[in-house]
Amino acid sequence: MDPSILATSKGLWAVKWSFIGLLITAVLQISIVYISGSVALLADTIHNFGDASTAIPLAIAFSLARKKPSKCFSYGYGRVEDLAGVIIVFLILFSAVVAGYESVTRFFNPQPVGHLQAVAAAGIIGCVGNELVAQFRMKVGKEIGSAALIADGYHARVDGFTSLAVLIGAAGVWLGYPIIDPLIGMLITITILKIVFDTSKLVFTRLLDGVEPEVIDKVKNVAESVEGVCEVTDLRVRWIGHRLHAEINASVSPSLSVEGGHEIANAVREKLLDNFSYLSGTTIHVDPLTASGECCHCGPEGSDIIAVKHTNVVLNVLSQ
Repeated sequence: MDPSILATSKGLWAVKWSFIGLLITAVLQISIVYISGSVALLADTIHNFGDASTAIPLAIAFSLARKKPSKCFSYGYGRVEDLAGVIIVFLILFSAVVAGYESVTRFFNPQPVGHLQAVAAAGIIGCVGNELVAQFRMKVGKEIGSAALIADGYHARVDGFTSLAVLIGAAGVWLGYPIIDPLIGMLITITILKIVFDTSKLVFTRLLDGVEPEVIDKVKNVAESVEGVCEVTDLRVRWIGHRLHAEINASVSPSLSVEGGHEIANAVREKLLDNFSYLSGTTIHVDPLTASGECCHCGPEGSDIIAVKHTNVVLNVLSQ
């Protein structure tokens, strides 16, 4: 089976079970919020419901990624996953606004908090539930190269630590300082805003065709290690959803035939696939060493017209 389809199916599987895990955690907590009145626990519960809802746009994105490319979308529908990441960022921001509003309201209008043992237990439930979901999401996200799923995993991990803050609020109320409860709610709100900032950097970098510098270095080193490749002169790499696409200009001996250049390009492709499990498409442009690089393909006035003074071999392998 196409590795892209396998990765997409695994992503859907991870989204489904992490959604169930967070939903169970949030439902257990909301029942304790109702009987205790803890605003810190309410803020944490709202956030957990927000986390569960982020599975919806991810599930839609992974489902669309299964569709075959069309004439209109010749690269497929992987970019929908990046849009889902943007939606996730705004959902997390919304949960921060709601939690912050409830905390400030309770700060100026304090209400008694009861059933402290239940509140403490809910904090522990939130911590354990979020950490299990975080490990699951990040593991699968790294396996398939999904920035949105990895970001959601780190988000769940930090949520686990904020759930522990609920314990501090319950301890403060037990010691006779009820003001700690809304203060902890505000602290959780600030933590959520920090997550929004960190997650948005990753998501918007992918959306703008940004890629990790170490990925560029690894692709270049792998391509240049293939026998027959003299140098990689130009290299572009970008993510489309959870799949990586690379465009490479490789220099070879000018004495090679077209068939020889094709064999080297195919060897580069095979080695890249062996080293990158999330690589889906490669475009390998083979140049003679005497006229290598895109600068040799421009017209006299710097236009994008490709010169035909030397043999060009392009191998396109796009598996959606």
